[in-house]
Amino acid sequence: MDTRLLLTAGKQYNALQAGLWAPGVCRYMVHRSIIRGYATPNTLGEIPKTSRKQITIANDDGRVNWKELSVGEKAARTTQQTFNFGIILTGLVMTGGCAYFLYKEVFSTDSKTVQFNRAVDRIRSDSRVKEALGSKHKIRAFGEPTWNRWARARPIASSTYKDTNGIEHFVMHFNAEGSSRRGVVSLHTFKGPGASDWQYKYLALDVKEQPRIYLENIDATPGKQHSSFNFLGMQWRK
Repeated sequence: MDTRLLLTAGKQYNALQAGLWAPGVCRYMVHRSIIRGYATPNTLGEIPKTSRKQITIANDDGRVNWKELSVGEKAARTTQQTFNFGIILTGLVMTGGCAYFLYKEVFSTDSKTVQFNRAVDRIRSDSRVKEALGSKHKIRAFGEPTWNRWARARPIASSTYKDTNGIEHFVMHFNAEGSSRRGVVSLHTFKGPGASDWQYKYLALDVKEQPRIYLENIDATPGKQHSSFNFLGMQWRK
């Protein structure tokens, strides 16, 4: 209650005691003053409405209840949520694409990286290769020379194709360098229909002015010449 109303009511009560006003009139005036004090909007329990910012696409944070929004504000919230969902969906698609590309290029047995790493391990462990290239330092394998001498990732020449019989072929060549010489490694692998592993047709190292070193040569390996698989009613030699 307002302090001024209390003071007015007190004065009227004092006047009653002094006999200046009639008792009935004084009681009525005091009662009226007190009731008037309680009759204000704040004392009746009414909460004044506070204004809020208009909801737009840029400032909507989802705190305002949907029922309290106007038609335009509902349209703004719907547009914002649709845009956010589109961003999330695009991110998921890009993540899935990157994961698939990473698997195909790095981890899959069909990837060029796996074929390259397997061949490098073979040439580094072969005593003939160490002798031909020099074994004072670890043999280094790299792709094609580029104009940029500082480039670390050099392209590796390779190709994959499938012949008329459905057999997949993979051909690659790259450079190998030891402590004294440099050579070129050539490989050819193939995989029959339904097979999961690649088989070497040949894996060889060519060093200038030296005979070719074969690490794998299916045509010159008697034990492998009889290995075959059946496809389309014909025997295919691995």
